[in-house]
Amino acid sequence: MPRINLLPWREQQRTERKKAFGVGMAAAGLGAAVIAGAGYLLMSSMLDAQDTRNARLQKEIQVLDKQIEEINSLEAQKQQFLARMEIIEKLQRSRPEIVHVFDTFVKTIPDGTYLTALTQTDQRFKIQGVAQSSTRVSALMRALAASQWLKDPELEVVESKKENAQGSDFTLYAAQVTSLADVPEKSKKAGAARRTP
Repeated sequence: MPRINLLPWREQQRTERKKAFGVGMAAAGLGAAVIAGAGYLLMSSMLDAQDTRNARLQKEIQVLDKQIEEINSLEAQKQQFLARMEIIEKLQRSRPEIVHVFDTFVKTIPDGTYLTALTQTDQRFKIQGVAQSSTRVSALMRALAASQWLKDPELEVVESKKENAQGSDFTLYAAQVTSLADVPEKSKKAGAARRTP
């Protein structure tokens, strides 16, 4: 006689499939949670490491900024010292210049000419005097132009006065040469020619 299964096998099969599906979903959810947790921990550790590196870099940058400030202050001090040294050297070089200038006046004034006033403003001299003739004034200007310590003589006025029977009053200007670097070549040659016997 044939055997007939009267149990609801379809229902049982459906229930088993649902259980298997539930187990699979639970396993997949658990795996996803594990992967997500691992990813979160990995990203968190990477962010912490990057934050640590950034903090170290910020500290190093601050140290370098301080060193740059110190270098800049040292550079400024160096420039100040160099400027002071230059001023001191300039003063040392210019100390004997006024002596040479007065010596130049003594040597360049021609006969028949004498000075009544000598005024200096910065590097410019105002020379006032009396000369027997205008040719003596011209000779004085040529001598000043050829000197080593004075340059650019300019005549302002030559006038004859009745009360001054000795000659003509004159006023002229000349500029002081502040260092040998400012001396024109012709003055250097003239100075060298004067020094050679």
